[in-house]
Amino acid sequence: MRYFFEISYHGKKYHGWQRQKNAISVQQAVEEAMSLILNQPIVITGSGRTDTGVHCKQQFFHADLENEIDTGKLRYNLNSYLPEDISINAIFAVNEEAHARFTATSRSYEYYVSRQKNPFYHDMSFIFVKPMDITTMNQAASLLIGEHDFEAFSKVKTDVNNFCCNITEARWVEKEDYYVFHISANRFLRGMVRAVVGTLFLVGSGKLSIDDFQQIIDSKNRRNAGASAPPQGLFLTRVCYPEDIRL
Repeated sequence: MRYFFEISYHGKKYHGWQRQKNAISVQQAVEEAMSLILNQPIVITGSGRTDTGVHCKQQFFHADLENEIDTGKLRYNLNSYLPEDISINAIFAVNEEAHARFTATSRSYEYYVSRQKNPFYHDMSFIFVKPMDITTMNQAASLLIGEHDFEAFSKVKTDVNNFCCNITEARWVEKEDYYVFHISANRFLRGMVRAVVGTLFLVGSGKLSIDDFQQIIDSKNRRNAGASAPPQGLFLTRVCYPEDIRL
């Protein structure tokens, strides 16, 4: 049977989601825990990758298990075994066609920027004390809305067939002592959100105009965009699926 698992994690100690040869990843930690508890080799498939140091409020992965399981008991056992910075929030059976990556209809991220040093936001936001023009940044961000080629914000070495994404939300919200960037799309390219945020920083600080931002999109050249924003401010916050995948 195929099961979906909802997971959250603090990314500081991990080299991203995907299993790697010489570094600890979230996928490796979960697979080792599940294999031990279920007494069988387990390989999981995630809804997508996250980079080193990136956090996750909601992500999903699927696993094919030999037998029907008590989902409540497995969730309890996994959370007892996994380190404190990884949490399994839900487990549910799905139809055999459901796929954690390919069945997802949308994904959402948030990027947190602290306006001053704050010990409670340490490792969970990027400190940027210089003033930012949020109004202009939102005008530039609105150019992202819709289906476009976003190769300018993609890592250069990536194995995708195309660079088109349909962005449905891209906006900055100003809070009392921090900013939050919200972005949602049907898919994201590798490194895309951090590259977008880093380029919008240049807009907010007056180093790029709105027209410059549009020209960067049109160029389809990563070298024309800004440096990637640091990973600790980025959170994967939501992954959506059709309701009918559940059994």
